[in-house]
Amino acid sequence: MDQEVHEQLEKLQLPHVSLMRLADFESQALLDVKSSRSKAEYCWTITPFTAEWVFSRDVKVERVTYLDADLLFYKDPSILFQEFEQSGKHVMITEHAYAPEYFKYLESSGRFCVQFMVFDRSDSARVVMQWWQARCLEWCYARLEDGKFGDQKYLDVWPEMFAQEIHILKRVEQTLAPWNVDYLLQGQKPGFKPVFFHFHAFRIIAPDCVKLFEGYRIASTSRYLYDEYLTSLRLQCKVLHQHDIPLALLPERHSVRSRLRSWLMAAKGLSVRVRINTSA
Repeated sequence: MDQEVHEQLEKLQLPHVSLMRLADFESQALLDVKSSRSKAEYCWTITPFTAEWVFSRDVKVERVTYLDADLLFYKDPSILFQEFEQSGKHVMITEHAYAPEYFKYLESSGRFCVQFMVFDRSDSARVVMQWWQARCLEWCYARLEDGKFGDQKYLDVWPEMFAQEIHILKRVEQTLAPWNVDYLLQGQKPGFKPVFFHFHAFRIIAPDCVKLFEGYRIASTSRYLYDEYLTSLRLQCKVLHQHDIPLALLPERHSVRSRLRSWLMAAKGLSVRVRINTSA
């Protein structure tokens, strides 16, 4: 998404990774709206275009899966792809699958989560992508307005509008997140591992401190998933250090209002910080 990250990834020389420079793919239509969007909003605006860019870059690619950057995979995702293939559809999307106590977020964040989306190389999938692209060019902002929010609320109409093209993943227990982990782990064996966990609101706020989550309550019995994430994080921080790549921090705001909000969230059990040594 920017030149600095592109150069850092080039330095890492990660196996099985092909880098794509954003500037090589930005159309005039995207550039025309870029200045009117925040960085986050522009990232959302670009999301509907990414699969198409991969298809255009390599004619051998038959399927593209979009992933959010804050996912950790605990096991092979083949069971998700098998369900998609058996559906006979051309696009797969995943529900938030909110626990009952978080149903209130359906109105603001939508039924579906832009976290793991699969598109095949077909005219049917292209119709869906191009409809989504056009909508996000028209409007893609970090606010709820007229039933829209970012790039995500547009997906709410897909099951009806694109019934022949869209498959909704059924195995919601394999796609856990702070808003459903306690609820969906009920009835599972102790230590159950999903295909992936979505570490929404996880932040490295200082070299020795991270915020695990915010806005949700997560029982201590579900925290083992975070333990594995923190272990992976420590290893990757060492890799960055070995390549002289500075650790990106997102320090918390220091206004009185933000400090009070953070204190209230922590007091209610809706936010948890832990100390972790991310230095080499």
